[in-house]
Amino acid sequence: MVMVETEFAGQDVRTLLARHAQERGNHPFLVWEPFDGVQVDGMRSHWTYAAFLAQVKVVAAGLVARGVAPGDHVLIHLENCPEFLMAWLACGWVGAVAVTTNTRSTVSDIAYFARHCQAVGAITEPAYQAAVRAGLADGAWLHVVRAGQGMGDLAGDPTALPALEARPDRPFAIQYTSGTTARPKAVLWSHGNCLWGAQVSAMHEGLRPDDVHLVFLPLIHTNAQVYSVLASLWVGATVVLQPRFSASRFWEVALRNGCTWTSVVPFCTSALLEHPVPARHSFRFFGAAIRIPALEAHFRVPMVTWWGMTETISHGIVSSPTRPAAPMGMGFSSPYYEILVLDDGMQPVSPGETGDLYVRGQRGLSLFMEYAGDADATAKSFTPDGLFITGDRVRLGEDGTLFFVERAKDMLKVGGENVAASEIERVIMMVPGVREVAVAGRLHPMLDEVPVAFVIPHNGTDVAGLTADIVATCEEQLADYKRPHEVRLVDDLPRSTLNKVSKADLRCMLQG
Repeated sequence: MVMVETEFAGQDVRTLLARHAQERGNHPFLVWEPFDGVQVDGMRSHWTYAAFLAQVKVVAAGLVARGVAPGDHVLIHLENCPEFLMAWLACGWVGAVAVTTNTRSTVSDIAYFARHCQAVGAITEPAYQAAVRAGLADGAWLHVVRAGQGMGDLAGDPTALPALEARPDRPFAIQYTSGTTARPKAVLWSHGNCLWGAQVSAMHEGLRPDDVHLVFLPLIHTNAQVYSVLASLWVGATVVLQPRFSASRFWEVALRNGCTWTSVVPFCTSALLEHPVPARHSFRFFGAAIRIPALEAHFRVPMVTWWGMTETISHGIVSSPTRPAAPMGMGFSSPYYEILVLDDGMQPVSPGETGDLYVRGQRGLSLFMEYAGDADATAKSFTPDGLFITGDRVRLGEDGTLFFVERAKDMLKVGGENVAASEIERVIMMVPGVREVAVAGRLHPMLDEVPVAFVIPHNGTDVAGLTADIVATCEEQLADYKRPHEVRLVDDLPRSTLNKVSKADLRCMLQG
């Protein structure tokens, strides 16, 4: 275990929530915007800071009544809902470790998560009850909730909660990373990690106590947990939570609640392009992975762009409205991390060159504590001198902007040449009529592999003409070995978590 000596000595996530409950008790913390229109006492479900802390303590006492002790692991297998945040923070309140898992997981995945972390119990909803029960070890408890209807009998007397020392080095939560050839790894965060992520994310994003953040990305991931909820909690702002993204409900909910920012992924902005933008709205910015000026103009908001990983807690690369990234860029090195882009000889690259991305930070604070239960994987994720190996390749721009190139393992090898799928995708995205594009490699008997472009057209586009325009644009802007050998027009793309395109599924389609 990593010991953390930080400016957060004597603090944890509990002290942060308690401070706002005392200082901003009547300020709204959480507003729940369900799709089914369920109302509580004639109003949308909402909690002030004081009311939410009171509920967290009730649930924490309920966990203690179930026998949960400091260091125990509790599986949280829920869609976005208020109960997710109540359970997540209640685990932290009693010193337990919240293990948040993807509801799209298979029964086998759930069993692996539960057994690997040795979960003493789980919280889920009716749709996943059987799968979670099957995955739990004998003797583990299971509690079932319904979104927006409270935690039921998982409740206890807050005055009976045992005393617990506030320590930033105490383990707080686990997320399982997506696996490739091996089982997913359990990324363990400390309370110090969460406080770091909350503070640094809020500073990167320029958050204010009067901000209202619309959250619809899955709460199981770092984007929603840290960039959104914990960052909002750090400044005492308000979170408006939806079950998931809905293009048809986006503007209605945003306008009703006076939302000032939101975090989006390409799927969201593509879908929103099909809906009119209100003449007036309250958004100060959108958070996104890359800067696309055309989208900024369309939605009339600047984009704060960023890069981060579960292992880095907050953004290692970030821009701001006052210092925007270059078009299609992610941002600049954060002053709170040491960001290095190195060539194969571990030397810094020059502007215009591409290299591997490394991060230096402090374990248990700006970097994750460990891969729980896997000391070998933890050791292999760092260089001998302590750099975290991200597995991403980036290009350094002339102005310091960093551009995402590709996951190192996803680089195409075409006739001995390295080809970044993202470079091809950027060219094709400039063709009018293209809504979304993803490029994957198809095996080739002579060239190892060749690129194939999967393209979703905008509604009403002349698809025959679109294919010809894509081919002509690629011939004009890409070297011959980088040009797609095939353009497939599709209605949708296979997606993994956070609606990211699953390149693995595309490769499987090409080999089928």
